[in-house]
Amino acid sequence: MKWTGVFGHDEALAEFAGALRSGRMHHAWLLVGPEGVGKATLAYHVARAVLAHGEGGDAAGEVHAEHPVFRKVAGLQHPNLLLIRRSWIEKTKRYSQWIGVDEVRRLRAFLGNTAGEGGWRVVIVDRADELNQNAANALLKALEEPPPQTLFLLISSAEGRLPVTSGRGRARCACRRSPRRICSAPVAAALERDGHAADDKTLKLAIALSQGSVRRALELVSGEGIGLYKDIMATFDGLPELDGGRLHKQVEKLAGAGDTERLELYLSLLLGLMERLIRSAATGEGALEGERKLAKRLVSKRNLAEWAKAWEGLSEARAEAFALNLDRSLLLLDTWFRLQQLVREHPV
Repeated sequence: MKWTGVFGHDEALAEFAGALRSGRMHHAWLLVGPEGVGKATLAYHVARAVLAHGEGGDAAGEVHAEHPVFRKVAGLQHPNLLLIRRSWIEKTKRYSQWIGVDEVRRLRAFLGNTAGEGGWRVVIVDRADELNQNAANALLKALEEPPPQTLFLLISSAEGRLPVTSGRGRARCACRRSPRRICSAPVAAALERDGHAADDKTLKLAIALSQGSVRRALELVSGEGIGLYKDIMATFDGLPELDGGRLHKQVEKLAGAGDTERLELYLSLLLGLMERLIRSAATGEGALEGERKLAKRLVSKRNLAEWAKAWEGLSEARAEAFALNLDRSLLLLDTWFRLQQLVREHPV
């Protein structure tokens, strides 16, 4: 039986299941892929299967919600499961920027004790690309000399920033990359499960915009994502002119203090569009069907460097605005004024 909560990871589940059944489970797995493709969901599913069934079990099989292991893992109460992640800082009411060495040092006590309920122990690192260097070094020592019946599941959305994948660390991990493309079937199934519906055209657009993320595709279809994308496209179509009324309506809709998720989605869609326009000018590929005319009008090899620089600058401005809680209205207006200036000063 396949667990219905894992979408788009059939090959990974089959690989884990084969390793578990054969008794040759690699002690450390690196789960790599874009944000939102379900890496953490996959990791917890495998953890439940290993903790419930051990070797000879089936990592692709379902551990039902009524099973004691399911409930303990969901509440992070299983004695044989350790989650390593960024720590919560009560003073600032935020998570720390990096996973520090103190978090990883919890491994010493966890691995030094006898498994609480016998059998396997599982360590999930979410996310491994957020380890600082000292924490990465401490984790590497554990990966080099793992106790028997111990499974490490390292989650990463940015393999290039992953300290433990260089040199000896890479040799200690089996790498499983999540698919960057998804088909409509799992997204449609998830929508049906959650009580949403979408026509084929909307579903196709959401999948194209999702960059391989089932979670993002669901957000786009079930929320306002498609509408936000259409607003962005309409504003891009008008460049270098800006419709002041439309722009201020967008700002009013997005700049509310309690609406961070919608603003993040909007800026992510905007930067994603810029990235596809740049890639289209550089390679002739990347733009979606409705974006090709826009790509030809705005970006060419002649102004490619300026567009790439603008994309980088807007990415940094977004990160700084969220980190420092800067004025969101100014962020949005500045973003569009920069794009207006770019199109005027650097035509194709």
